Amino acid sequence: MKYKDIDDRKKAFVFELDNVIYPEKDYLYQVYYLFSSFLEYTELINAKEATDLMIAAYLKGGEDTVFNAVKEKYALNEKYLVNFHNLMLTVKLPLKLLVYEKIMNLMQEIVIDRKKIFIVTNGNPVQQLNKIKQTEWNGLESYLTCYFADEIIPKPEPDVIDLLIKEHNLQRRDVLLIENAETDRLCATASGVDYLNVNEFL
Repeated sequence: MKYKDIDDRKKAFVFELDNVIYPEKDYLYQVYYLFSSFLEYTELINAKEATDLMIAAYLKGGEDTVFNAVKEKYALNEKYLVNFHNLMLTVKLPLKLLVYEKIMNLMQEIVIDRKKIFIVTNGNPVQQLNKIKQTEWNGLESYLTCYFADEIIPKPEPDVIDLLIKEHNLQRRDVLLIENAETDRLCATASGVDYLNVNEFL
């Protein structure tokens, strides 16, 4: 699907951030690399081995399993959890996050057509803002309006979409949500707005 295939009556496009605008692993893997490098310095642990372990834990059990995997493997002190959490929230990445090419093209066409782009994201607002700041937007930054759902009520509750509609004087029929998770589909349904899966574009 391309921009020209979307109902031209849509005036506002709402995107989740992770795995919709960019691959979340591009952020996480850089954090794992930096944390492993820190452990190599403090605990003389092989950084590549630790990075590979963290990535494997993420792929097998998800983000919440990663620290425990490395903690158990190397008998780490629990104090390192604080370092890991802080790094996850405020890391300065070696490499910028790159928007999916077809999503970048879609966003550029939305802007050219003088319509609105919103990022509405779940997750820790500090971390999500850090991701946004370290994404290569190619000049789109000034056209983005961001809402951090956790500052209101996380999706799938519809409150953040309802607020967005109210603050920008939109009708529900004006809005299209681009999603990649059941959470967003439920949110869109509860809000009474249309949605499309990001894979329709990718």
